[in-house]
Amino acid sequence: MALKTTGLFEYILINYRWVFVCLFLLPVSFFFDAWMYLRNYIVFKLNSAPLLHDKKVQYVQKQIQDWNKIEKQNKPRLCTARPGWQTMSFREGIYKDTYHKIQVNLVDILQVDEMKQTVRVEPLVNMGQLTATLNKLGWTIPVLPEMDDLTVGGLVMGTGIESSSHIYGLFQHTCLSYELILPDGSLVTCSEIENRELFYGIPWSYGTLGILTAVEIKLIPAKKYIQLTYQPFRSLEKMADYLQKIVVNEKNEFVEVLAFNEDESVVMIGKQTDKINGGVVNSIGKWYKPWFFKHVESILGNNKCVTEYIPLRDYYHRHTRSIFWELQDIIPFGNNFIFRFLLGWLVPPKVSLLKLTTTETIKKLYTNHHIIQDMLIPLKYLKKSIDFFHKETRVYPLWICPFKLPNNPGFVHPAKSNVEMYVDIGVYGVPKIASFKPRDTTRRIEKFVMDLNGFQMLYADIYTTKEEFRKMFDHTLYDELRDKLKCNDAFPEVYDKVSKEARR
Repeated sequence: MALKTTGLFEYILINYRWVFVCLFLLPVSFFFDAWMYLRNYIVFKLNSAPLLHDKKVQYVQKQIQDWNKIEKQNKPRLCTARPGWQTMSFREGIYKDTYHKIQVNLVDILQVDEMKQTVRVEPLVNMGQLTATLNKLGWTIPVLPEMDDLTVGGLVMGTGIESSSHIYGLFQHTCLSYELILPDGSLVTCSEIENRELFYGIPWSYGTLGILTAVEIKLIPAKKYIQLTYQPFRSLEKMADYLQKIVVNEKNEFVEVLAFNEDESVVMIGKQTDKINGGVVNSIGKWYKPWFFKHVESILGNNKCVTEYIPLRDYYHRHTRSIFWELQDIIPFGNNFIFRFLLGWLVPPKVSLLKLTTTETIKKLYTNHHIIQDMLIPLKYLKKSIDFFHKETRVYPLWICPFKLPNNPGFVHPAKSNVEMYVDIGVYGVPKIASFKPRDTTRRIEKFVMDLNGFQMLYADIYTTKEEFRKMFDHTLYDELRDKLKCNDAFPEVYDKVSKEARR
């Protein structure tokens, strides 16, 4: 009977997943988010987080100190106790099954210092939490990735990018200091001045140098609206040339491109403003509004330049409701105006709950018929790269986001110049090409990216060998820190946490 019930449950999840998502995951996600919003609001207003932070950190330290007392031959490596399904990566780490789990409950905004123009947060604070708190105070952070549930810790230890990154760089480049617990249980703070090598070594390290407990981030003033101009293009070459020109002008505060096929795309340029100069206000975050990428596609169809004003928080989370465009594969009618009007206020389902309810059969279907990758490539190779992705995957839309990459020490930096303009090409969806094979196709993409001195985001499926991975990412400082801090017994290397063989 149990086997029959399990089989029925899996059949429903595969063939009628939208029913399960609409009737169960959407309401659960909505009420969870409502509870967390209320909880975070109360904690911030009562200013209780700073008082509790030290106690929470001491508890993490004690767990690591107790681990250090275990006899070496019986000592498993360390990881946080946060379940793999709660992360934004599609895969879950196999290491979670055997490693020594450290309980970490660091979920609060600790301090907004308007004099210093900084915000200090715990690593599990997410982007939705930050905008809900900071924008009301007239502040924001320079690089604020679009998805609500992306956490500060994930954006530091992995990476984060946004349409303002052509000015400020990656998320890590806006962080001023980190607080970290080392393998011996000691607590250190690092910045460009204090423990400088560790400060540059932490980004992209995936929790393999220590456990992050706090991050200090730069603040910048926030205005009410984004004046967003949409410029359609019918030529890939003209779009690439135009993008090269506009990213060097820092008056263009936000720059993003959606490519809808190998020729047609829309370049978006945003500027913060408090005034509406005769334009239209489009509150794209409202539940009944079309999904943002569909709105952009409609402008491409009109084939004329359009300018509108978008409330700041709506703009920041413009891709959240439709999970970029991934939700259309889960709820095919999700952008229908009737669905938006009746149930749009429940969207989106939480990615973590989607992962938790994904069966092995669905995972296999996704693996064989789906691709989720972000490749970071020098901007000068944009046209060449889109041509390559078209040949290999034919997945559209493509998300294109330029960013400045300074030559700082650490995992990721330009090969030859002090600062170089790169571009993130996000490929999310079902390949429309018969020859697509997950491993073979991704291996060709990885080689293409490496040959152009590019990088692969670590949340996605990684098929490189360890030697290729060490070629793609500069391990010089990382290896020195691992030896100096005696990390080898406590944590695996990054590759051993992120490679396809290390995840299920």
